[in-house]
Amino acid sequence: MESHMLAPIVLFVYNRPTHTLQTLEALANNSLAKDSILYIYADGAKTNANVETIKRIEETKDIIKQKQWCKEVHIIESEENKGLANSIVEGVTDIVNKYGKIIVLEDDIVTSPGFLKYMNDALDLYENKDRVMHISGFVPVTSGADKLPETYFLRFMSCWGWATWKKDWSELILDTDFLYKTIPHQKDYSAFNLEGATNMFSQIEANHNGTLKTWAIKWYSTIFLKKGLCLYPRYSVVDNVGIDGSGENSGNAQDLFKVILAQSVEVKPIKIEENLYAKEYLKRFYIYGRDSSFRKRLIRSVKKTFLFKVYKKLRYQ
Repeated sequence: MESHMLAPIVLFVYNRPTHTLQTLEALANNSLAKDSILYIYADGAKTNANVETIKRIEETKDIIKQKQWCKEVHIIESEENKGLANSIVEGVTDIVNKYGKIIVLEDDIVTSPGFLKYMNDALDLYENKDRVMHISGFVPVTSGADKLPETYFLRFMSCWGWATWKKDWSELILDTDFLYKTIPHQKDYSAFNLEGATNMFSQIEANHNGTLKTWAIKWYSTIFLKKGLCLYPRYSVVDNVGIDGSGENSGNAQDLFKVILAQSVEVKPIKIEENLYAKEYLKRFYIYGRDSSFRKRLIRSVKKTFLFKVYKKLRYQ
């Protein structure tokens, strides 16, 4: 399809009717919703699902059929339970192969009114830029957010409201054994874990040993190995309302991930390289949380130095 056409939106839902309704209502309030195509993938119940879970699944299916949320709405219901990871990989692959580009949401991602415009503008602008592989919508908040540029690039990937192109998604590496053996041997391996600010590789390990089955870490790993970049806005254009303990792979972290929601983002050409201030900003968030001010960092540094001195003294007594 031609690049100026709007990207299709894909939404994945399961058994959270309240979250799904919030997501759809916010999406319908987007300025481009009336011109967009929406595909909704509704997963089926697990074989051992209890009555309450089955009820929530049916309620979710009723909600997605309530309104004409976008110009066109296509609903794909699964009779069996595929699981979130399989559903996303299969659904994204089918739609992006058909249209060449895609915007992806899950059932707990509430978008700002300018979300679709930001995503479509970015998809059009960076479509033929080799290093740009992913458009991110979510930005956490910590000290210094106001100093971020309007848009910028990071090697880090966020899957809470995102977009990509067929040419890049076709590179997706699903072989966990390959990722487990390959990533630690990269010269820039420290960048994979944000130079120690977070432990992304633990997700690869968990997928490798079978204690976790997720898709996003594989997409992030693909971008990392391909030296790809992800575009971000200064302030988030999505809010994750599902980190309340109700999701398959998320705990309760609502306070930590509260956002400043941007109503719109101006997408202009920028230098295609990682923004160093944005990288340090993200590192500070993962280390210090919402308050990463100089005072907070100084206090933590003093405490660490003091505790280290006490440890040395006790050790050699």
